[in-house]
Amino acid sequence: MRCFALLVGATLVAGLSWKTVEANDWPQWQGNHRDAISQEKGLLKAWPADGPKLAWRVTELGGGDSTPSIADGRIFGMSNRGSDEIVWALSEETGKELWISKLGAAYQQGMPQSKEGPGGTPTVDGDLMYVMGMAGNVACLKVADGEIVWQRDLKTEYDGAIPPWSYRESPLVDGNKVIFTPGGKGATIVALNKMTGETIWESKTSEEEPQPAAEERLREENGPREGRRRGPGGPRPDAAYSSAIALDVDGKRQYVQFTSKALVGVDAEDGDVLWTYDRPANRMGINCSTPIYHDGLVFAASAYGNGGGAVKLNKKSDGTFDAEEVYFTSNMQNHHGGMIVVDDCLYGANGGNGGGFLSCLDFKTGDVLWRERRAPKGALAMADGLLYLRSEEGTVVLIQPNKEEYVELGRFEQPDRTDKPAWAHPVIANGKLYIRDHDLLLCYDISAN
Repeated sequence: MRCFALLVGATLVAGLSWKTVEANDWPQWQGNHRDAISQEKGLLKAWPADGPKLAWRVTELGGGDSTPSIADGRIFGMSNRGSDEIVWALSEETGKELWISKLGAAYQQGMPQSKEGPGGTPTVDGDLMYVMGMAGNVACLKVADGEIVWQRDLKTEYDGAIPPWSYRESPLVDGNKVIFTPGGKGATIVALNKMTGETIWESKTSEEEPQPAAEERLREENGPREGRRRGPGGPRPDAAYSSAIALDVDGKRQYVQFTSKALVGVDAEDGDVLWTYDRPANRMGINCSTPIYHDGLVFAASAYGNGGGAVKLNKKSDGTFDAEEVYFTSNMQNHHGGMIVVDDCLYGANGGNGGGFLSCLDFKTGDVLWRERRAPKGALAMADGLLYLRSEEGTVVLIQPNKEEYVELGRFEQPDRTDKPAWAHPVIANGKLYIRDHDLLLCYDISAN
């Protein structure tokens, strides 16, 4: 019999300093609260036939799927440009480049997909920002000019194992800490002092297990697109491609991360493992989407024939938690486009390498409410009560959340598409919609005023 214990005072908090971050900015991965939902109002409720007005466009950013962050009049992102991996800053008003900062040499990823450049989003925290490069090179930079304050190599220092598609995490800043997932033999997750880069704690969340030859696994289970080149052998990396969130549950602050093997919660104070739940993790360890916390449930999902599961966290007498499964469903095999909960409905693309489509599930039960093939697989964001879907083919769709049926309010085709999948997520900030396609960044005016 399931126990539905009350989670007193459970909240999701991003933990950023708001010194220079406005309410309608998008200062980190998935926005202010890491849920892909903006609190902004006064946006268009429908689009013209050819989409909203293009305010400006910039090119020559360099390669990469890094979704931008926006704070205090600046836009930040990451790219490979030539032989360098860089962080860049643009003017929010015009798109003009303000500065670039070199992190190091561009990492040469073995897998063919998304090898063009980094996929992490910079995290802005007051006058500083934090990034993670493809090879595990993490850095703190000054927002004003890109000067590097400190830098560390997580692979070398924590014996990390670079995942086949490289590190793609967006740093979590919480209080005086910045959280990363090196996936090392003794340190799956680490907390660093955000001002100095010094280690505060290291957390090991699983035991090492042997990995079959990467090429055989990929061909057997991962589909033809990602099985064409041999990946690294040796131990399977603990790090996957997700980014952590912070929760307060029954007086215990914890960080929740989706590793290659399980959804895990660790104590924010010392990194001790509080709970694990492995069903959302696929057998390939290719777990990408950020976990969701809503109304007492923690939810995570992955593709490759797997699905998603929700757990309630019940605090035990020793201070750890029992992650009690409420449901598991194969109807939300979310690849890397993310999911959003609104009015107790879970919206997200269900599908992997072979494509997919937008699905709407009852968040409390996992029951399918509707599925719509007119809304193809892609990434989601939300603002002013509406969903923004950026499909992997480049189509951008405006959708009214509705538990009864699919309601579309507009769509347009992104111009100047590359021949690569459109994997950078849409960003909404200060009346603008931002769409990145590797070298190109498009800024659309979606303000209703």
